[in-house]
Amino acid sequence: MLALFIRSGRRNHESDEELISKYRHSGDKAYIGELFQRYTHLIFGVCMKYLKNEADSQDAVMDIFEKIMTDLKRHEVEHFKAWLFFVSKNFCLMKLRKDKTVRTRKGGYQIFVKEIMEFDDELHLKDEGYQGNLENDLKKGIEFLKDEQKECIELYYFEEKSYDEIAELTGFSFKQVKSFLQNGKRNLKIYLKFRYEQ
Repeated sequence: MLALFIRSGRRNHESDEELISKYRHSGDKAYIGELFQRYTHLIFGVCMKYLKNEADSQDAVMDIFEKIMTDLKRHEVEHFKAWLFFVSKNFCLMKLRKDKTVRTRKGGYQIFVKEIMEFDDELHLKDEGYQGNLENDLKKGIEFLKDEQKECIELYYFEEKSYDEIAELTGFSFKQVKSFLQNGKRNLKIYLKFRYEQ
């Protein structure tokens, strides 16, 4: 993949803006290759900060440069290095949000189950009379939540994000995050109570 980007010969000493302009007009990926060589270390560092995994970070670097090949044709970019840092950070945050394997492997799920079970004693989910599968019922219940509630619950419990981190990831305010979590838990309680009474 990298070979597609790199022009043979000496390094190009043109500015980032000049390379971007030439790429926009010619479509020649070699100009992106020069930018790749200049900033791979920066982007890899950003990816490692958020993804905490070398292999995932290496893959993300390539994905980011493929993304910017498209983005640079659509957007005017004045300060490429700062813009690239912003794009890379957002790419990593989006990857974390979409990584469903993280949601199910962390201890946050057990905390979530405990909180839901203790949220209202009327649920009686600890009683032997409950014949359902709590884990499956919770997963089904989450799917019925409004998107905002579902997103906040998954980030808080399954990805162990703080209120502030959720606000940064989603664009919600701190108060909205708190409200979505509270309302989401309440709606799950209602859903489970309904399942229990069937």
